[in-house]
Amino acid sequence: MKAYVFTDASLERYAGRFVWLSLNTEDAKNAAFLKRYPIPALPTILVLDPSRDTVVLRYVGGASVAQVRRLLDEAENTVMAGRRSRADTLLTRADRLTSEGKQAEAVPLYVDAISSAPQSWKKLGRASEALIYALSMTNDQPRCATRALQLYPRVKGTPAAANVAATGLACAVALDKEHPKRRQLLDGLETATIEAFEDKKLVISDDDRSGLYIALIDARDAAGDDEEVIRLKYEWAAFLEGAAARATTPDQRTVYDSHRLAAYLDLGTPEKAVPMLEQSERDFPDDYNPPARLAMAWKELKEFDKALAASDRALAKVYGPRRISVLSVRADIYVARGDLAAAKETVRAALEAAKALPEGQRSERRITALEKRLASM
Repeated sequence: MKAYVFTDASLERYAGRFVWLSLNTEDAKNAAFLKRYPIPALPTILVLDPSRDTVVLRYVGGASVAQVRRLLDEAENTVMAGRRSRADTLLTRADRLTSEGKQAEAVPLYVDAISSAPQSWKKLGRASEALIYALSMTNDQPRCATRALQLYPRVKGTPAAANVAATGLACAVALDKEHPKRRQLLDGLETATIEAFEDKKLVISDDDRSGLYIALIDARDAAGDDEEVIRLKYEWAAFLEGAAARATTPDQRTVYDSHRLAAYLDLGTPEKAVPMLEQSERDFPDDYNPPARLAMAWKELKEFDKALAASDRALAKVYGPRRISVLSVRADIYVARGDLAAAKETVRAALEAAKALPEGQRSERRITALEKRLASM
């Protein structure tokens, strides 16, 4: 969004009406903000009312320029409106709770907002996306998939359709294989995701379309359709290469680095990622992401010295929670190399770094996972 959306001239009309802030979630100085307003995924858009210090609107996921304009208009109307419907009030309260990390408490409010909304409620799409995302974050996979399948016909043909279908499909894939409705939910939500994917009237950014590819690949994998999984992976990789080729700036091109790396790793062709990531490292010498990703590619190529050298460059630049991720990959490199002592020391360093993070950035789930990994080594 930074490269493709927020640079759009049509957003200049909001200058003076909103104070823009881009928050680095990896920087420890922002931990207090993250403690109060947890950010579960990137990108997340928050609109705050400074007079009340409350969240007016919350949106998780990528958005087109048109969607951002609608979100800003909606937030402004919420602040200025004297009379609001019950559905509007419930949605604002639910957004506030999710912004505080209280997704489970927000779910019934989102449900109530949707059920009490008038037929022509303009916020149905955003409320539906928020509900499905909250259910996925609370690991309520059955309700997430079921609600998504119920809501999809109501948001079909709108920008919300793709996110509702794809998030619901991911929940269906995660269902226990013995769940009695798993097959029905998978089939219905896969059909919905394909329908949204193929809807030419929907404006979906290339990185969001890449996310739809991932959801469809996972669905075919769950169905045991190995041939279609491979076909989709090759199509996904080709799509990403085309999107990167159309980019007009290095910022735009690197948007696709992480998904391209994932596609190449899935296809067993990590060598294709190396030139791309080396170019990104030259374009952005202060960014830890290109060398961190190169470390993964070199590991898969069994070029362990090059992988560790790339990891060194990433560690020299990385900070915050992402340092733990870089150290975890470094441990994987040592394991693949057969140096278990160095792997253990690296996991121990990752654990110490995870425990040292301030509240708001610290993840108890990640700490537990690292402790289990260390104990198993």
